[in-house]
Amino acid sequence: MHHASQHVQQLNPYAIALCATARWIASRHWVPATGGNFSIRDGEHNALVTASGKDKGELSPHDLLPVSWVDGHITCPGTPSAETALHARIYQLDPAVKAVLHTHSVQATVFSRIITTDQYIFSGYEMQKAIRGQQSHEQNCPITLFANTQDIPALAELVQQQWPQVQKASALLVRGHGLYVWGQSLEEAKRHLEGWEFLIHCELERIRLTGDL
Repeated sequence: MHHASQHVQQLNPYAIALCATARWIASRHWVPATGGNFSIRDGEHNALVTASGKDKGELSPHDLLPVSWVDGHITCPGTPSAETALHARIYQLDPAVKAVLHTHSVQATVFSRIITTDQYIFSGYEMQKAIRGQQSHEQNCPITLFANTQDIPALAELVQQQWPQVQKASALLVRGHGLYVWGQSLEEAKRHLEGWEFLIHCELERIRLTGDL
């Protein structure tokens, strides 16, 4: 039975697509040392999530674990990524979300440590239009920052409390840790990831050159 279900998962188009995206993200050096985690919705209350401790540049479908949630209770047959509870909460908060990507790039991690406010507003960048809901470089494009913690369910609660603001960015930053993004398709999540990584890199360089926070 185990082999049969594993075979089905290897043929799952969601699993294949997520592994291809993971390889692309790894090629950008955004998930070093088995860091980061990715998931893709596989049903109303189900997702496929990367297993803990896997090199994201070498993922195959059998490295993805099925996770389900009902009334806040998460079930999984293996050891999913530690951040699975946050992925599940994002899916529950917005039924339209189809994929969640979490990365550990140098620029996002450094940026998250030098910004002391709980929210940072980007403006003036054409790339803001890569983010859902952003129509112009003249708009304010805020991202919310959270303190790092090993208590992921507690972090998920904080994200839920601030969800109306967090949702506008389709992203959030965890200090000293990394970036989470999501989208209404895997393609949109990937676009949000690349857009936010670009924006953060640009702003970090602007701060470095001007000294102006």
